[in-house]
Amino acid sequence: MTDTRPYLLEQIDDAAVVQLYADGFDRLTLKEKTLVWHLCRAAIAGRDIYYDQRHRHNLGMRALLEGVLRHADGVPGDTLAELTRYTKLFWLNTGPYNNLTARKFLLNLDRARVTEAMEIATRNGADFTLAKGESIADRVDKYARMFFDPDFEPMVTNKTPGEGQDILASSTNNLYDGVTMADLKGFTERHPLNSRLAMRNGALVEEVYKVGGLYDAQIRRIVGHLRDALPFAPPALGKALTALVQFYETGEDADREAFDIAWVQNRDAAVDTMNGFIEVYMDARGIKGAWEALVYYANHERTEKIKALATHAQWFEDHLPIDPKYRKPTVKGVSAMAIEVVIEIGESGPITPIGVNLPNDQRIREVHGSKSVSLSNALEAYEKSLPSTFRQEFAWDDAEMERAKTWGAFASELTTEIHEVLGHGSGRMADQITVTPQELLQEQYSALEESRADLVALYFVADPYLATLGLVPADQQQAVVQTEYEAYARNALVQLRRVREGAQLEEDHMRNRQAIVHWLLANSKSIDVRRRDDKTYFVVTDTDAFRTGVARLLAEVQRIKSEGDYAAARELFEAYGVHFDPDLRDEVVARVDHLKLPSYTGFVMPQLEPIIDGSGTITDVRISYPCDLSKQMLEYSRSAANRS
Repeated sequence: MTDTRPYLLEQIDDAAVVQLYADGFDRLTLKEKTLVWHLCRAAIAGRDIYYDQRHRHNLGMRALLEGVLRHADGVPGDTLAELTRYTKLFWLNTGPYNNLTARKFLLNLDRARVTEAMEIATRNGADFTLAKGESIADRVDKYARMFFDPDFEPMVTNKTPGEGQDILASSTNNLYDGVTMADLKGFTERHPLNSRLAMRNGALVEEVYKVGGLYDAQIRRIVGHLRDALPFAPPALGKALTALVQFYETGEDADREAFDIAWVQNRDAAVDTMNGFIEVYMDARGIKGAWEALVYYANHERTEKIKALATHAQWFEDHLPIDPKYRKPTVKGVSAMAIEVVIEIGESGPITPIGVNLPNDQRIREVHGSKSVSLSNALEAYEKSLPSTFRQEFAWDDAEMERAKTWGAFASELTTEIHEVLGHGSGRMADQITVTPQELLQEQYSALEESRADLVALYFVADPYLATLGLVPADQQQAVVQTEYEAYARNALVQLRRVREGAQLEEDHMRNRQAIVHWLLANSKSIDVRRRDDKTYFVVTDTDAFRTGVARLLAEVQRIKSEGDYAAARELFEAYGVHFDPDLRDEVVARVDHLKLPSYTGFVMPQLEPIIDGSGTITDVRISYPCDLSKQMLEYSRSAANRS
């Protein structure tokens, strides 16, 4: 049956807005639906934490923008159009910094026009909660440099600021307050993942994210909704949620470890959640966790394929092309599932991953295993919203384009699953290493780990064992491999469209893809750089050489991680992953702009509505699809204001 539902809703500048659908929700039991409802409320309750982590002015700027949009009658049309454009980008990126490039984007107005819009909105009933003696003009002045000045705090995360510059001082996120790397010498963090480091009266202080600490109000609301979910959770999930509540209440790392262990041991839940301070990409040091939440349920039809990878994880570990001493002798607790996401919020949404492997704690991975999920409905929405002209523009010939149309979605999903299940779940630290790889590799860790997982996927997608497991048709595996290698090489070129200023990459996934492809260009004969009609193409010429090169690079990347070799990691990314040719970028940007192709995608999430009887009991939960970014974002903010 043809799917006629709308996916691509609108495009704002180079950002696509796409509706996410969660098929199969109606087949859940009432208990499962009710559990999903409470977990989604816990997710929405924490949304403002990530806004505040991303920049100290984010919440104030958002309140200003949303106050005008809610009370916009009479605001001049051109002013309102620009405020709407900027606010939609602000929502998609959780603030004024592009999610992928880390660079600030600007509001194309001036102070007078924003002040006028706020005055009109105030007459219409907007309450901007001005302080005593503060005028609307004062409020605009407070945020003016963030709105209008390209040179003021230009990057939210800057891991490569230049010689002699400090990575923390050059990054404007709110994970640190008045702290430089030099201040951290000799300082031991008790709460490395879930605290902000601040300089207070000349001394370093850990402001811990917990009940009674930083983000107290939001965390109390999260905890309340998690407790509401407990009566509907099966025992294993209930144990994990109880441990999560304990961690939120104490903030202690030992309780975080207890939660990670309980969560990873809850392997086959029909409904599950990720909730907390998880990924460290936003921190220039790669230590502090950004808050996020996902709520999802199993897609049983698609799970069987991904489970086969988990079931045979030991075979893949034993056949990794790395030094045997860095392989796990016994793979423990690897589980995998294809899922339907109901909500992604915080660092995971509206701009979403397509696969996740947790927990990130290497010690827990090696002892207790890991859980991987492939976000089936996100993958599907990406595919259905992708313009056909995208492949046509960057494919070298018709054969490459036809392969992409036939096998692109299949190959992408398969390699994503290998990346998450086998890539992140594989390998071990050297015996002499007693600390986490994050501590040793610092700002290089995230890009290195993503490179390692990608290399595992690129290596094994060509292994005949996949056909033996029934994961790929044996007679079509070469076509799948060719398609994936072409897409990967092409992406290193096409991703430059996202970085429209400067000449270096900041986002870790972009760095890792750039590093792999440019290392292969320099060290193998698998990819040609070709020109035709003043356009550049990355053309895969030899898939065997591509895989051989991947194996060589994977062996070195695993060694770097296992030994915590910071100098080698930095050298790898400085040589191949950080810097790019701005002239090539300008060419790519011109090509995509001519075709009006988006650079990145944000999602509108499904919407849930509980049906409640006269006694206050939930008798059903209905799902719908807003297909409206503004409506959903304003509703999320209203829910926070009402302390839902």
